[in-house]
Amino acid sequence: MEYMSSREAADKWGISQRRVAVLCSENRIDNATMVGNMWIIPKNAEKPVDARSIRYTKIDDKKVKPFLKWAGGKGQLISEIEKYYPFEDGVITKYAEPFVGGGAVLFDILSKYNLDEVYISDINAELINTYRIISDEIDELITTLSVMQGDFVPMDTEHRKSYYLAKRERFNDLKINGDESINIEKATLMIFLNKTCFNGLFRVNRKGLFNVPMGSYKNPMICDEENLRAVSEKLQGVKIVCGDYKESADFIDANTFVYFDPPYRPITDTASFTAYTENLFNDYEQIKLAKFVDDMHCKGAKIVISNSDPKNSNTDDDFFDNIYSSHKIKRVEATRMINCNSEARGKIKELLISNF
Repeated sequence: MEYMSSREAADKWGISQRRVAVLCSENRIDNATMVGNMWIIPKNAEKPVDARSIRYTKIDDKKVKPFLKWAGGKGQLISEIEKYYPFEDGVITKYAEPFVGGGAVLFDILSKYNLDEVYISDINAELINTYRIISDEIDELITTLSVMQGDFVPMDTEHRKSYYLAKRERFNDLKINGDESINIEKATLMIFLNKTCFNGLFRVNRKGLFNVPMGSYKNPMICDEENLRAVSEKLQGVKIVCGDYKESADFIDANTFVYFDPPYRPITDTASFTAYTENLFNDYEQIKLAKFVDDMHCKGAKIVISNSDPKNSNTDDDFFDNIYSSHKIKRVEATRMINCNSEARGKIKELLISNF
């Protein structure tokens, strides 16, 4: 029997490669087979009848969750953000998230909808490497994570600390001096450090070195195999890019819903920025992003942006009200979950900005 790739099938049938992968995973293409991380399909296979009455499909699948704890993660705001999902009319069939971070909104959407194309990106190279490894090398990742969990969990505190520091040093060495041949190890260390470090922070110093100390966890879940495999399945066909948000411009069009979750503007003058990369995102960068949002609005995309509300500390601070004056701004209540100062955790207002 002769076979074709999912890309060849997509071109032949006039649908997206992601849609072909979904049809294969739903066993709707006879004799389609997963080889490595790709589907191969009999060349004589017929295009399945599209059972969708409109151009999106609502899924009743088991929900996947972010595989990392991430500062600024949007899990607590999903109920507010999902009110903006514009997929029901069948016009919006693509999704882009150019500051993907922990991916709470991404995984909520992937759990609920089958879309034609999905694009994610982030400037954090180690984060994007981890997404790619989960997508493409899930078996080896789970094997190495399981070994690490088996080593770490039975240790007493002092041995755990020594183990943690050694792994952190190895991660930083790979971060600065690594190459493509060690990407699986780097992804394994990224997850391990996230699950065992203080408050699940990813923070680097100005030299780009991860510098978070070990946290205090009795029995950390370092290898959540069930969720990691579910995440891997959902990431099949997703375009994963390491780069600046502006690179998403070629993907975004009038059929796209875009969610921007940039590094938040500090809500006080003395607040220290929690750096997820070596590059800070200051007011000038926030203004540039607002201009980019306007450009994507002109393309016809549906857009939502989240950020901190400076009025939490200064009721006269109209920074975001000014730079997003042509869009709708909604203030919602959120809880600051990751902060080194326990007194700074609690209810605050955040912004959800939309062009529709």
